[in-house]
Amino acid sequence: MNKSDQQWRVAVMPGDGIGPEVMAATCRALESLPNLELELEELPWPSHGWHRDQDEMMPADWRDKLSGYDALLLGALGDPGPVTDPNRYYLPDGVSLQPLLEIRKGLDLWACERPAVPMVGAPQYLADTRALETDLLVIRENSEGEYVDQGGRLGVGSERETATQLEVFTRTATRRIIRHAFDRAEQRRRDRQRGLRPLKSFPYGAEQSAQASASVCVVTKRNAVRYSGELWCDVFAEVAADYPHIHTQHELVDACCMKMVTQPWAFDVVVASNLHGDILTDLAAVLAGGMGVAPSANLNPDDREVPPLFEPTHGSAPDIAGSDRAHPAAMLLTAATMLEWMGESDDAAAEAAALLRQAVADDLAEKGMSGRSCTQVGEEIAQRLANTHI
Repeated sequence: MNKSDQQWRVAVMPGDGIGPEVMAATCRALESLPNLELELEELPWPSHGWHRDQDEMMPADWRDKLSGYDALLLGALGDPGPVTDPNRYYLPDGVSLQPLLEIRKGLDLWACERPAVPMVGAPQYLADTRALETDLLVIRENSEGEYVDQGGRLGVGSERETATQLEVFTRTATRRIIRHAFDRAEQRRRDRQRGLRPLKSFPYGAEQSAQASASVCVVTKRNAVRYSGELWCDVFAEVAADYPHIHTQHELVDACCMKMVTQPWAFDVVVASNLHGDILTDLAAVLAGGMGVAPSANLNPDDREVPPLFEPTHGSAPDIAGSDRAHPAAMLLTAATMLEWMGESDDAAAEAAALLRQAVADDLAEKGMSGRSCTQVGEEIAQRLANTHI
């Protein structure tokens, strides 16, 4: 295995609930990888504990502090549980989850990527065996859209109460996220040509798909939400013209949900707005085995100097927090995704990513996701990794 030619400084943020448990197992695995220069530095924020002591989820200079790292690894945020403890320090979601939005927007991490690839040993919720062929990447616009937090409530609590929530879409942000989706599809097309990914077929637009080995599907609700939907479709058509070898399609978000359940193997790269992407990524996670095996990445594809944020899609699971029962697969696969990003400029990191992903896949295939503690899974994954370079 190649020796890493650079050192990577990673901010480890365990967070709340099961976050510290799955993060500990993941750090144990990362430390077992050979020839990789990783400096893991744990931060006590954002978290409920930090808020309890400091009356804030993160320090005021959080942006400057995080900008000094190469990558950010987050465990989970939310009610730390256990729910049976009447004295637990509870915060509403609008407070406890706000750091996620602040970090994404404050660091301009405008692209969220969430892959969905079923793994043997993880739950399979669809009876159709073709679902095992799913190889899906949902790309969510992270910076604007429905989550810009502009609006308000008038006459709160009265019969005349009125709530407004403004959606904001710009051509610039729409174009960059769609172009990023096509770039990812082009990368997947090349991987398939080299035999690194399984081939796919696309049932929609058969004439076009016969010449393609990758696809981008844009998702809107343009029949009811007209203006933003038309903007997205116009920009999609403009960008698609630069990628003649990529199959294209458009789906309304409700129809897309239906088709992702009935034939998820037909999708390749899906690109959507903040809200639609939020919904579709959770659905995609379930298609691949559930939140317990679903990684995600928040990136600024235009600037690798900006530290990306990697996090599993699951929450803090207060019902089992502190019991060492959480399976760390999603956190481990999230770490592998982080290593893949590092691997774009570091061959050793790319090799480490493949080793970690394979170790998780082999462990799931052999032992499944139940019957072991989080600590035990972490130790066994670490042992697998250690044995690969004896």
